[in-house]
Amino acid sequence: MDRINNIDGFRMPAEWERQDSTWIAWPHNKNDWPGLFTNIPNVFREIILNISKSQKVNLLVEEHKQIAKIKRFLLQKNIKLSKVHIHVVRTNRVWTRDTGPIYLINKKKNEKILLNWGFNAWAKYKDYQYDNSVPLQISNIQNIQSITPMIRIKNNSIPFVLEGGSIDVNGQGTLITTKECLLGKIQQRNPGLSKIKIENTISKYLNIKKFIWLNKGIVGDDTHGHVDDITRFFGTNKIFTAVEHNKKDKNYLPLKENLKILEKSTNQDNKQNEIVEIPMPNSLYIKKTRVPASYLNFYFTNDSVLVPIFNDKNDDIALNIIQKNIKNKKIIPINCKDLIWGFGAIHCMTQQEPSLK
Repeated sequence: MDRINNIDGFRMPAEWERQDSTWIAWPHNKNDWPGLFTNIPNVFREIILNISKSQKVNLLVEEHKQIAKIKRFLLQKNIKLSKVHIHVVRTNRVWTRDTGPIYLINKKKNEKILLNWGFNAWAKYKDYQYDNSVPLQISNIQNIQSITPMIRIKNNSIPFVLEGGSIDVNGQGTLITTKECLLGKIQQRNPGLSKIKIENTISKYLNIKKFIWLNKGIVGDDTHGHVDDITRFFGTNKIFTAVEHNKKDKNYLPLKENLKILEKSTNQDNKQNEIVEIPMPNSLYIKKTRVPASYLNFYFTNDSVLVPIFNDKNDDIALNIIQKNIKNKKIIPINCKDLIWGFGAIHCMTQQEPSLK
């Protein structure tokens, strides 16, 4: 299917650019939310309801016999089924931000392709064979060409591993990531690759000209440093970043270090980035385990921004900051206090398909 061999002129759009659809996988792995799974389908339904008001939702389900039951469940909230396209594609987990494809577009040629990055379950879990096949299945469903980014290690050519949650882009050539995730020795994605090789590979496939390397992610993040919990673009040189005001909290220093890096950063045009701070919620524990609760794990739709909240005193503060800075979209809070027990929130469980329009 690899008809386009030259990806010059293609780029990964920013998330706030126009989208054709959102990919979501219906929750089924009860081990991801031990003891709290009962409410998870309700949270997914609320997210699907709000996204489907703006655009099409492509929903992955485990098997055909589920479809009628899921449709009835969605209809209970008056979700328009014409806006939800259901596909039978097996998954190990629901985190399509990391398992789904990253799309590239070339508006001059009116072409769209998708990238089939390698996936190794965050170098943490052994069951990921279904997740690793998701991009190619979506490529076949949509009849959109896929390209598998490859790297050479010791005379072997293997897929380059990259998760959507480990990067954030402004759509114009600047990317934010963390050293902890892409360069760390713990939960290694691409063992043996230098920082230069990693940058060169990502630059080649995503058309990136400028990297902003933050240090660490937040405590409780089982991906080991995903940037979509801490720092997000909301304009070509405008960035939200999480800050912790409690000096005794383990996130205080790492987030302060990241803020200093961002304050000195520029975009691909050497334009100074504007940094807007968003406070962290209070540390959240479920069954004595700290979870990565953060307001930065939001998701842009065409008309709105879905923001996770946690029944926390900082919920309204965070929502107001986001609304003040994103005036052209409706800010919709989604209670993620149970969802975050799976160590992910709204951004983690969504993957946008950009539009060529």
